[in-house]
Formats: sequence, C-alpha cells, structure tokens
Amino acid sequence: MRVVTGEGKVIYIDPYVGGGYDLPADLILVTHAHYDHNGVDRIESRNPDCQVITWKEALQNGEHQVFDLGYVTVEAVEAGYNRWHDVSECVGYVLTFSNGRSIYVTGDTSTTEQMPDMAEMEIDYAFFCCDGVFNMGLEEAAEAAKLVGAKHSIPYHVTARNDIFFDRTLAEQFDVENRLILDMGETLLVE
Repeated sequence: MRVVTGEGKVIYIDPYVGGGYDLPADLILVTHAHYDHNGVDRIESRNPDCQVITWKEALQNGEHQVFDLGYVTVEAVEAGYNRWHDVSECVGYVLTFSNGRSIYVTGDTSTTEQMPDMAEMEIDYAFFCCDGVFNMGLEEAAEAAKLVGAKHSIPYHVTARNDIFFDRTLAEQFDVENRLILDMGETLLVE
C-alpha cells in the first residue's frame, strides 16, 4: 500500500508485490515479520530522512506506541490473535493525517480485543485483511468492520494463494454496508 499525503510525503505500508515503489519514501511501516509484509528492500528510492517503523519499534514492552511525525500521526494497534500471528509480534496501524482524516490498516489479524474500542477513533477508511487462511475470513472481517465502525471499510489481503494477490470476486463477498473495493494499483483520495 502506498499513501501520498497532502504535503507530498510518501508512506509505504507492508511492501510486498507489484509496482508503485517509484516515489521516494518518507516513511515505511511494517506490521510484522512475514515475507509478504516485510519487503522493505523493494523500496530502493528513499528520501534522506526516511523512517522505517516496524512492529519492533511499534510495540515496546507490550505497549503500542504513537509516532507524531508532523504530517502524520501513526498509532500502533493490536493485531494477531490467531495461530499464525502472535499479538506480541504483530501490529496494525491507524494513521491520522494533518487534514484530520484517518486510515486503519489491520495487518494480519483476527478480531482483536481492541477493536470494540476503536469506534471511538472515528476512522474514515479501514482496510481489513480477509484471506480466511492465515487471518480472519470474510464473515469475521465483516464483524470486525462493524466493531471498528469506520466510515468506509475496504477488504485487502484477498488473497495470496496461487499467485493471485487480489481476488475481486472474494472482495465483493465482504458484506458490510460501507464497503469500498480497490483493485491493485487503484488510488483512493482521502479527503
């Protein structure tokens, strides 16, 4: 996922496949160590002050950290809660931009204990993993979306099986009232 802020800052989240790594990075966020979220080396073009924040920095002594970078505030939140992803080694991120808009990227997870409290954050766009193999499936992701209560819920991590990195047919089965579907390479304007 690539985010370009209103100030022109470039943020990459969980780099893995595809193109779109051509803009010089200002911030790289990694939710956990698995290869399909941790392709930091794919981002060769970086601005001199580029920061990399991984789950290691984001989760210190069991406490989720907040990073105020001026153009964005990055808040680490719970992720994990399944046999493939330990809550002590995974995070999700809520990014709040200087215009007040926010996005939530779950990382790899099942429903977390924190999700019911996240409705208070009034998140604008939430990206829910829903591969149903290593993470929550479509039904659980839809329930998680209801808990989080974002204005728009977007299925992602659908799916990495058989070299299919996004399955639109599955994404369309993500049954939430406020669903948005973004194809690989598609742009979302957060305003």
